[in-house]
Amino acid sequence: MESLLIYLFLFILGSAIGSFLNVVIYRVPLRKSIISPPSSCPNCNTRIKPWHNIPILSWIILGGKCANCKEPISKRYPIIEFLTGVLAVAIYYKLKSIDIFFVINFATFATLLALAVIDLDYKAVPDSLNLLALTLAFFSSPNIIENIKNALLMIGIVSLVRFYLSYLLKKEALGEGDIIVAGTMGALLGVKLSLVALFIASLIAIFPSIYIRIKNKDLELPFIPFLAIATFIVWYFDDFFTNLWRAIYG
Repeated sequence: MESLLIYLFLFILGSAIGSFLNVVIYRVPLRKSIISPPSSCPNCNTRIKPWHNIPILSWIILGGKCANCKEPISKRYPIIEFLTGVLAVAIYYKLKSIDIFFVINFATFATLLALAVIDLDYKAVPDSLNLLALTLAFFSSPNIIENIKNALLMIGIVSLVRFYLSYLLKKEALGEGDIIVAGTMGALLGVKLSLVALFIASLIAIFPSIYIRIKNKDLELPFIPFLAIATFIVWYFDDFFTNLWRAIYG
């Protein structure tokens, strides 16, 4: 019963942080303050009342529409709130404790979630959030120096790959934002598991890439969402992927 209450508390807390993430995702790329003014409807500019801003529930109760002007509210808002709640529960389930490392790992992955959504919207990410995720990842475990070393190694590896691919393809391959995310991956996973995550991210991206190339040849596929998904998968199942690496490479 106690564990169930902890999971419920973490889900509610995570969902509330997800509501804040929605503000970050909307305002940071526009270089607006995330503190003021208070949230309002983009259509009618009516300030959102506190009881209309309850994560997930308010969207359901209001039927996915603004309480004032009835303008549809994107489904993405409750989805991000739900995912952030699940993220908090999943990280606690893995770490089995609520301590500073739980807080830092949750903050890191929540920031990666925000970066993924922003990349989907703008095909670019703000350096402020990207560097925040990298900095948080340095302190995601007690091995801070090792984390920084792994981050630098991954930044170097991905930068080298970028130079080669850009030369061979005769166009820019991978963005600077991807390189910083690679550093975050290195700090969270170590070099070996980061390479596994890069491979998984590439696999996940294959079908969406084929689809958008058929639909619109000029459309670029943002890669950070796939990097974020693969990073969390490998981080969460790190024992499995470590054993798999050993079975393949010894």
